Amino acid sequence: MGTLNPLWFFMKKSMTVALFGITISDRYATVYSLTGTSMSPTFTTSSPGFPGYLKGISFVKAIQAKNDQMFIGYVKRNLSKLIRRMITGDIVLVEKFCLEKYKFSRGDVIAFKSPSDHKREFVKRLIALPGDSMQIPDTSDILKIPEGHCWVEGDNKEFSLDSRHFGPIPLGLVQGRVTHIIWPPQRISKVERKVAMERVRST
Repeated sequence: MGTLNPLWFFMKKSMTVALFGITISDRYATVYSLTGTSMSPTFTTSSPGFPGYLKGISFVKAIQAKNDQMFIGYVKRNLSKLIRRMITGDIVLVEKFCLEKYKFSRGDVIAFKSPSDHKREFVKRLIALPGDSMQIPDTSDILKIPEGHCWVEGDNKEFSLDSRHFGPIPLGLVQGRVTHIIWPPQRISKVERKVAMERVRST
């Protein structure tokens, strides 16, 4: 029998790793680079853009390359971008176990798809859960959160597009809970839960 091309082994291992990574990302957890200023000072970001959203980090597309030159080219083009993001902004861990039965708590930081553009994902703090009564910011009005919805706000409210603008969001848009900052090294830490107790009353 002849020896197999080393490139075949490389691609086979790469595809196995990619499929494993996709499974982990879909079911358990994923890693994101945070941009924007809406969650400052909780997070530092790679760019000052408004209103702040998450960008997934993935090399899965590289596995789709038709030959080794395309694969190498993809890595060369994207590796420097990834490194720049990691140096200049927070990389966060988003766990997905909470999605099984929507096991969220007030004060959690969550990632969710934008209600107006599902191609974008945002990160905000969860203020109120379904059935809660809460005071709308800067008003004396009381709002009861509909079933199957939650209220989210950015920590840096002056620069945040959140439920104050688009109202309560469906729980079905939530993609996971942000639990830890995992990069840069000097900022590795657990994301703290902060509850707006003075504004929210649970039922």
